[in-house]
Amino acid sequence: MDIANNERGVKEVVGNTHNPRIIAYHATTTLKATTDEVPWCSSFLNWVMKEAKYPLTRSAAAVSWATYGQPCELQLGCIVVFRRRGGNHVGLCVGFTPTHIMVLGGNQANEVNVRPYPRADFIGARLPKPLKSADQQILNTRLGN
Repeated sequence: MDIANNERGVKEVVGNTHNPRIIAYHATTTLKATTDEVPWCSSFLNWVMKEAKYPLTRSAAAVSWATYGQPCELQLGCIVVFRRRGGNHVGLCVGFTPTHIMVLGGNQANEVNVRPYPRADFIGARLPKPLKSADQQILNTRLGN
């Protein structure tokens, strides 16, 4: 969550110039788009997961996260996937109400921010699969645990 949160405010550049940070997000997918005009919510999440040392979907399609890792109950920090007109959306849950889920994600009004999405469009919640014990020991060592 800290990695994603530190990206808040990254946004598309209007015109023919493209934000290099968004291009870096795209580089984590097989699409490897070269403009910030290509939908980038899944690219953003792939970049976040790469930085956090978790497996990626490597897909630019938001719906690719609907089968990622393991299913879970809606909870803070989980990956949330939504069905939307004109395309799907993916991000990280940072809160919820009976009617909406607050999502920290990329390409939300052309930037990384927190926005509410209707529960009516919610497809599912996912978490990465638990790390193998050797990988967990390495992560714990890096985190000072």
